[in-house]
Amino acid sequence: MKIGIGHYGGEWDKLRAMVEVAFSAPWSEAQLETEQKVWEPSRSIVATDGDELVGHTGAFSFDLTVPGGRVAAGGVTMVGVVPTHRRRGILRDLMRQQLTGLYEEGVPLAVLTASEPVIYGRFGYGLASDHQQVTIKKSSRELRKVAGVEDVQVRFADPQESLARTTAFHNAEALTRPGMFQHNENFQYYVTHDNVVTDLRGASPLRCVLAERDGELVGYSHYRTRRTDKGFVDVARVHSSDLAAHAALWQFLLEPDLLSETTYEQLPSDDPLLYLLVDPRAAHATTLDGIWARLTDVGKALAARTYAEDVDVVLGIEDDFLPWNAGSWHLTGNQTGATCEKTDRTPDLVLGVRELATVYLGRPSLALLGAAGLVEEKTEGALRATSRAFVSARVPWLDTGF
Repeated sequence: MKIGIGHYGGEWDKLRAMVEVAFSAPWSEAQLETEQKVWEPSRSIVATDGDELVGHTGAFSFDLTVPGGRVAAGGVTMVGVVPTHRRRGILRDLMRQQLTGLYEEGVPLAVLTASEPVIYGRFGYGLASDHQQVTIKKSSRELRKVAGVEDVQVRFADPQESLARTTAFHNAEALTRPGMFQHNENFQYYVTHDNVVTDLRGASPLRCVLAERDGELVGYSHYRTRRTDKGFVDVARVHSSDLAAHAALWQFLLEPDLLSETTYEQLPSDDPLLYLLVDPRAAHATTLDGIWARLTDVGKALAARTYAEDVDVVLGIEDDFLPWNAGSWHLTGNQTGATCEKTDRTPDLVLGVRELATVYLGRPSLALLGAAGLVEEKTEGALRATSRAFVSARVPWLDTGF
């Protein structure tokens, strides 16, 4: 029977049953309630075999920060094919329709977090950010002295009652860091409910502490404490406006009573915590992949960001999956803006759309990809100059999984 691909016009319950089978793990009612809260039915695309749902991909509508600005992005989610219908090209067809639809809507970027990263490279997604999973034992918690810490007051607050203040603080920070997106009303709910956590065994309710200086909010953290085979602080997020506030929050998080260690799975790779620790071996850190990006419209996406240095380069882009992106693109830009148009000129650099996505948010660096043989330099000096231009002042970071 022919597999149909199209937008979903059905009910949530039928879709959720298919997704549970595709992911081979049931979701709790609380988790499903939260997922339904942020679900955007108009962005659901399904594969059908007769009346049976056999595959799905959806997307959130994101306002994503890129170097020097923001772009509309599709946050790809709930991607799966039921086991009876795998290895038939269904996922490829779902991805192609989704990315084509975003392009036709004028959305130049798709982003996702990958349960299996090797899947998405063949559709043009590149790893655009990473972060650190850290564990710090209480015995190694000592931080270097930071001026102004004594002026910061850390106090408990109800996560819901403080939500307006913390969301405003988060969204202001998100404007300054590539890879972050604005928390709308649905995502405010999403990040403060226990429902989204897969494993709550031994966990406390979500707790919130605010860092204030003379009554002004200068940072906050969400975390849980857990008592399983060991006791530890499980940090969900830390945001701060300056180093003193950052150090004050971490000083609190690293000094738990009756608990042996502190863990955080989303630490930015450029976070000062790793340098504030007196013992350089204190943080047991593992690098994890963060946001995966896919340019649906190369010209529009490259023109939407700024560049650290003047850039004037012709990029030869290879893209077999979305053929309108393939060809030569003339990019000119600087710290104030950019243009990017199709051209007949010979390219200075040749690279795949996956490699372009890898550096799009400012993650270092195009030169490293060239060293790995993934970028071909046609004009001497073009790789080094373009690489410097693409790097952002702040390392991209996805602080909120989806």
